[in-house]
Amino acid sequence: MACAGGSHGWPEGRAGAMADPAAPDALETPSGKGSRDENFPVGSWLLPARLRPHVAAYYAIARTTDDIADNPGLAPAEKLRRLDVFAAAVAGESAGGPVPASAARMRDSLAATGLGPRHVLDIIAAFRQDATRRRYASWDDLMGYCNLSAAPVGRYVLDLHGEDRATWAVSDPLCNALQVLNHLQDCRDDYRALDRVYLPEPWLAAAGTGVEALAAERSGPALRAVIDRMLDGVDALMARARLLPGAVKSRRLAMETAIIVRLADRLAALLRDGDPLARRVALSRRDFARAGLSGAIGGLLLRR
Repeated sequence: MACAGGSHGWPEGRAGAMADPAAPDALETPSGKGSRDENFPVGSWLLPARLRPHVAAYYAIARTTDDIADNPGLAPAEKLRRLDVFAAAVAGESAGGPVPASAARMRDSLAATGLGPRHVLDIIAAFRQDATRRRYASWDDLMGYCNLSAAPVGRYVLDLHGEDRATWAVSDPLCNALQVLNHLQDCRDDYRALDRVYLPEPWLAAAGTGVEALAAERSGPALRAVIDRMLDGVDALMARARLLPGAVKSRRLAMETAIIVRLADRLAALLRDGDPLARRVALSRRDFARAGLSGAIGGLLLRR
């Protein structure tokens, strides 16, 4: 279960390339990122083997559509067109045209599991928003975006495991917290490459700065205050998210979510101490190892 990932990183010269507009593969603009590049586990060995292919299918279409939305070589209208093709294919509404491979795989997965397309269509809706929107007016505004871009990932995994939907109340905060942490990690690159800023503009103005502060080599006091304010919001989300491992019935999922909670807490702490403008603040192998051990044990004890 991983509720948020990275953003861009396309090989030079690949952005927007399209050999044949009618071919399904031509709709994709892969960034080269994969599950190993994410901050949090994607379909790890802790999940039941029978469910991992379905999680992989969900990740694949999320990665593909995210890459389209984040591709600086595509015009917004073209991004929307491509994303609409994926949404129609997953929903089974394609008008007889070619179906992208990741969409076909996801559609087959949904048919096999009996799940509806909502959690896929929600993330595609978020990427449609990314294609046309560059600023956010408030924390609630940002949470509205996260409810489409991140929360559906956790909801999908919970539904896949047959968990009670009451668990969404503690899963959504975890996924949204992970998304905000990723936004903070990538705030410099998102601004420089895409002119996209997830930090609420009124917060920047209240601190006496603006989005142009993200072009600096280091965070000034004003921008630092906004980053810390964002992390305060993450802390509030995590206070509820820590209830998730104890709320699920699956022992394996309890262990997986306990690991993710610990990784999120660690990344938040690193962002408190680090400067995402000066360098990318990221989890280390030691962080993953420590969180894996303590989370797995903690999740197992919760189930017992």
